[in-house]
Formats: sequence, C-alpha cells, structure tokens
Amino acid sequence: MKRKAVDIVESSNSKRQREHLLGYCDVRPRQDDQGATLWPASPGAIESARVFLKECASSQQKILIVPDKDADGLDAGVIVHRTLTALGAAASSIDVHLVAKGNTIHDEEEREAMKKKNPRYIIVVDQGSSAGPEVIDDPAVKSLIIDHHLSDDFPKDALVVSACHYPPVATSSLLTYEICKDLRPDIAPLIGYMCAMGTHGDLGNTLKWAPPFPDMQDVFKTHTKKSINDAVSLLNARIVPFSFLFTSNAADCHSARRTARFDVVSAWEALLAASSPKDILTNRRLLSARAEINEEVERQTHTPPKFSKDGKIAVFRINSAAQVHPVIATRWAGHLKSAKLEIVLVANSGYLPGKVNFSCRIARCARNRDPPVNIISSLKAVADLDTTDLVTRMGENFARGHKEASGGIIGIKEFEELMALMKVGEKSDPSSEGEKKTLKKTVQKSPQKNKLDGYFGKKS
Repeated sequence: MKRKAVDIVESSNSKRQREHLLGYCDVRPRQDDQGATLWPASPGAIESARVFLKECASSQQKILIVPDKDADGLDAGVIVHRTLTALGAAASSIDVHLVAKGNTIHDEEEREAMKKKNPRYIIVVDQGSSAGPEVIDDPAVKSLIIDHHLSDDFPKDALVVSACHYPPVATSSLLTYEICKDLRPDIAPLIGYMCAMGTHGDLGNTLKWAPPFPDMQDVFKTHTKKSINDAVSLLNARIVPFSFLFTSNAADCHSARRTARFDVVSAWEALLAASSPKDILTNRRLLSARAEINEEVERQTHTPPKFSKDGKIAVFRINSAAQVHPVIATRWAGHLKSAKLEIVLVANSGYLPGKVNFSCRIARCARNRDPPVNIISSLKAVADLDTTDLVTRMGENFARGHKEASGGIIGIKEFEELMALMKVGEKSDPSSEGEKKTLKKTVQKSPQKNKLDGYFGKKS
C-alpha cells in the first residue's frame, strides 16, 4: 500500500490556530562586513574549487569522482562529470568509485580500491566530512571535498568546500551547481535539472525555492516538477537528511541502493546517461528496485515504538537487509505528536552484521520548538551520561550528519547501552502519562492502518 502524506485530523479551530512552520530558506544567511551575503560556502573555498576543476580538465590526467549514493550525491557527482567534460576533459579520463555498503571513504579497503584506479585528481562529493588521513596514500594526488554535512574535520591535505556553516545549508548538488554553473556559459543548462533533483532528494519535493537559493524557474519550465520528483523517487539512495521538514510523503523516497542487493551502479549509470529526468523514469532496474523497497517499507513500518523515560525520543526497532530505517523514521516523524516528543529513532539490526544502523528525525510537532531540537547534541548528551568508555567505543560513526537528521552505525552492545541511558521502555513519570493519552487521541484520528492506540492500549 502506498501511504499518502496525511496530517493529523484537526478541528477547524485548531487548524486556524496551527503554528506556522517556517520554510527551509526562511533563515538569515551570513553576511560579510559590507553586508554582502555569504552563501553557499566560503567565497574563497568556492573559488579554489573552480580553479581545481579547471586544472583537472586541462591536465588530461585520470580524474576519480567519489559521490555518495543518494540522489543528492549522485546528482552532484554527475554535475562534476558534465562540468569537467564541458571544460575539455575527455570522458575516458573520468572514472567513478562507489563506496561499498556500510563503508566510508576512510576505510582502508576503499582507500586501496581508489588508489588502484591510479587517479591524479579525486573529487569527493556529499561525503568525507570527518577527520582522516589523505583520501588515498599518494602525495602526488590532489583531492577536493564538496559536502554539506556538519563537521569541522576533514581528510588530511584535502581542499574542502563545505556548506554546513552557511545557512540555509545547501545540498551537495546545489553547492556543486553553484561552483560549476558559471565556469562556462553553456554549463548551467546541462546541470540545472540535476541540481533540482538532488536538492528535492534531500529537502523534499515541496521545497520553496527562495533566496539565497537560485531562481530555478527556467529549469522547471523545461522539466516539470513531477518528472523531477518521480526521478528522485527512483534514484534516491539514502533517505533524505531534511525531507521530513517539508514533506511527509516518505513512501515516495525509494531507490536501487536501499534494496538488499545494494545496486548503486544502476542508479549512477542511469543518471549519467540521461538528458532529462524523464529518461530515468523508464529504467527497468530502478523501477524494480522501487517495487522491492515499497514492499519492505510496508512490511517494516508496523513495528510498535517504545519511548525514552522523558518522552522525548520514540524508538522503533526493525530487522531488514534493506536501508529502510531512514524512510520509516521520516514517515513516523510526520505522524507522532505530543508536547514532549522531539525525536523519532529507527534502529535496524539487520542491515550490517554485528551493527545497528539507526536514523533519527525531528518529529513534525517539534519543528518550531524554542530552543530548536538538535539531534546531534541530543544524542551526544545521552552518550555523555555514560561513566565508562561508551563514547570511545561508538567511534566516529555516532551522531553524524545534520542537526535536523542524524544517526549512526554502532555495535549491538553499544546500542543497547545507549538505549539503557535513554531509559527506553521504562515507565514514565506521572506527569508524562497525560502525554501518552494525548498522543493516543491524536494518532487515532490518522487514517493509516497501524494505529498507535493499539500499542499504548496494551499492558506491559
């Protein structure tokens, strides 16, 4: 069953009183001393990236693109590919490396695999924002990181362009578009729809394109929003970091990479060969993957939640070889509602052997809280309650990503310790009982099949 985006049913009075939710671009960007807008990243870093790309293209040496595997990362990677060829690089000199399931670019097997391709230049997009050695162990290789994930640490000696400290934070595809679009007059028309696809993949298909985001009217005149959004639903390899802020239609965010077979190559090749979003819509492999993941999401979504003792975190546990935990987190974040609830956490113990992959999203009812909910800070605050070495054992893959959408990959033992620190499943204080009753009444009005009143009505 394809679940429709449904808001909680409310009376006409409550609808009128509903708090206005700010749009993604409704934040004040940074400015320099003269009042000029600083966006989407440091002007110096953007210019350095342009110089880097021109050098790559003119060198006629081997270039390796290393994109993340969601729509944002893949689109950003193809934007780089098309920009390089427009600047004169031979297509045969450009290669791609797709990181294996569960790995990062810092894993030794990935560094070795990249090194074997003998690149002279490496361009990493939508990943890599964490401390580490050189991207590969070769001092002659130059590396560029283009990313938007929250971090102040990056691979050694890499040139970095990061959007994470320049609100409204650009997606990696949008950041890459802004870097590339003016390098030649004919580049923007080639990459505009890919920028839109990647951005909708991360920020949702109801995004309002407002300054400082670029004016994309020409793109949407040439390529309909429907074709762009339908293509995103096939390509999106990893659930969007921010889509829960702007759309609750998580059922439409599917991909080849989310399947147990982890077929990212099909998504990359389809996007690289396309001349418009419509070209992607007939790809049989991607259509098959969407059907497969639809079925798995529906099968896993009905898992009942447990709550932290303070009522701020709802925890869902699933066991799936497919990467459906972000989709389910996004879905439930749009439905659960209470005065205390802040974060929806979905933990998948079946995606990687011996690990728990978990995704966190801010509950829709908590979007406008003051102070704002910060998932990374909340997760770290829980971990800091530990008096042993839990933080060290969880490592670098804990609480990564964005303030609004985070998660991690940690050992099973460490995850259970984290749940114990949250006091998940423990009886709440008497003052919290009213919250559950409120949540029960709210969800009963939702038309979805697995209603939470059944969960809260059960005796433990």
